[in-house]
Amino acid sequence: MSEKFQVTTLSEIEIPSSDPSIGWAPIRRHLDVGSFGINAWTATEAGKDVIGEHDEVGPRTHRHEELYFVVKGRATFTVDGETIDAPAGTVVFVRDPAAKRKAVADEDGTTVLAVGGRPGEVFTPSAWERSAPALAFFATQEYEKAHKALLEAHEEFPDDPTVLFNLACAESLLGPTDDAIDHLRRSIAIDESFRELAQTDSDFDPIRDDSRFRELVG
Repeated sequence: MSEKFQVTTLSEIEIPSSDPSIGWAPIRRHLDVGSFGINAWTATEAGKDVIGEHDEVGPRTHRHEELYFVVKGRATFTVDGETIDAPAGTVVFVRDPAAKRKAVADEDGTTVLAVGGRPGEVFTPSAWERSAPALAFFATQEYEKAHKALLEAHEEFPDDPTVLFNLACAESLLGPTDDAIDHLRRSIAIDESFRELAQTDSDFDPIRDDSRFRELVG
């Protein structure tokens, strides 16, 4: 492969998402794109959310502008309550980070490319993207694989509270309780909102009776 360019296909890099009916092609991560975020999503069945409802103003977002391109199939976008029919070739650009947006596949195999970034700033991968490769393994109860993926993300982003929290979840389920407590403690120290999440997350049921866990989550 040339150092000047890379070539791939979505099918070569697609991995399962936490919803088995949705395929995710982590283009940015696969190609190590450093200047903008880019991913592709494919819904195997019509009626599925090919782009889940979200905005870009939450506590772990970066206020990105986002552009969506319908590569294949057909989708119905909803942006701040307004519906948009989007056959293949349609571009939907959401400039306002606060605008709620989602897209539902109208045909089997609908694929949407999503590109995002914050104007005038160096691109930083979102907290969601850093943990996302591991989330599908939680759904299939392949916790060893989830743990491996999260350790790799933790090595790259050691102070990301979302990665730390999900790493603690995997460790709770696998058994290294000391590691789970330590990573959860560090996650909460960085972002207090994870304390409340830990109180109800069933992934922590194996360690819920540990006095250190009870003291940590209150």
